[in-house]
Amino acid sequence: MVKQKYITVLDIGSSFVRVVIAEVGSQDKPRVVGVGKTSSLGMRKGAIIDLEEVVKSIKSSVEKAERMSGIRAEDVFVTVGGRNLRCVSTKGVIGVGRADGEVREEDVGRAIDSSQTINVTHNYEILHVIPQSFTLDDQKGIREPVGMTGVRLEMRGVVVTGFIPHLRNISKVIGMANLDLSGFVASPLASAEAVLNKRQKELGVISVDIGGETTSLAVFEERELVYLSVLPVGANHITNDVAIGMRTAIDVAEKVKIRYGSAIPSEINKSEKINLGSISSDEEGVISRYHIAEIIEARVEEIYQMVEKELQKINRSALLPAGAVLTGGGACLYGMVDLAKDNLKLPVQVGFPSGLSGLVDKIDDPSCSVMAGAILWIMKEGNQMEITSIKKSPVEIRGLDSFLRTIKKWFKDILPGG
Repeated sequence: MVKQKYITVLDIGSSFVRVVIAEVGSQDKPRVVGVGKTSSLGMRKGAIIDLEEVVKSIKSSVEKAERMSGIRAEDVFVTVGGRNLRCVSTKGVIGVGRADGEVREEDVGRAIDSSQTINVTHNYEILHVIPQSFTLDDQKGIREPVGMTGVRLEMRGVVVTGFIPHLRNISKVIGMANLDLSGFVASPLASAEAVLNKRQKELGVISVDIGGETTSLAVFEERELVYLSVLPVGANHITNDVAIGMRTAIDVAEKVKIRYGSAIPSEINKSEKINLGSISSDEEGVISRYHIAEIIEARVEEIYQMVEKELQKINRSALLPAGAVLTGGGACLYGMVDLAKDNLKLPVQVGFPSGLSGLVDKIDDPSCSVMAGAILWIMKEGNQMEITSIKKSPVEIRGLDSFLRTIKKWFKDILPGG
């Protein structure tokens, strides 16, 4: 039986729990072979509030992905988002190890390691160290110092940290779901990896991921991460506003938002009405579509104004040539792009996941950007992460002692000849 290698990514969102299984190493692009999606229970504003309910959602999503792929998922990478993330600047300095002064990979690794000695906020731990530039003696702005010659190597970059209690809760529910945790990926970085290209990152761009309860931002310039932030407002807040304005149930408000919602009331005839009876048999009467659009516009403008304040903090307001790329489930609402252009004073577009093959139709949606991007991020940063290597086997044998246990290997093993 031919050994194949797979990445399994789990995203525990406030609205949905998603699982993607992708085959890696045998083709240019990771190949999606299984996808699972279940309504998220036990989550609120990106935090776990009921362990048992989250475990049920995880198991359901994993089983769906396994059934589709015929692959047993054992080890998973988990995306981390919400208010549980922070981003701080850092630097590391080391002396070049070789007598001839030539910088090697291990020197770069030591410089990155030395940057982790910064004082991290209490109850937070480092998830990612992202180099921005290197200085070798007096040579500044170096992107790749390996092979160059010098005595003193300095790295400047950013550190992404995660809230320890939240990470521990994730670890606990992963174990309760009979899975092993391979590592964490920050959701804003994953989302940006799926929807941004190198040219956009070079020129200067912001990825705006509008999720259910939060909106994540990642700003890039000269291909490097400049800033990361998470705002405590998302698409579910729009739904809540509509429900209050309509005096109706959340489920009905969500359907109205998706079917008839717009962030630009000026484009809607004030006489246009929505028959609630066509939405739900439990509802009756009519409402003004124009009024619903006014409610949506107010909340969306609030989100964009918060994004604008974040750009002002880092002196990037209206100064990103590649503009803003909207993604996440909230980006699909009609009028989001035009309203973003007005508020951010930038070119704006909706970003869809790219870079994968296989069952891409299952994840070809802005709401799946985090999942797709996490796979790409793991591939790119694989020298510091682990990839699951298993033999293809029917899901039905799950739990049997005869099933071959997962073998962990370093990322280099997935490369040809590895």
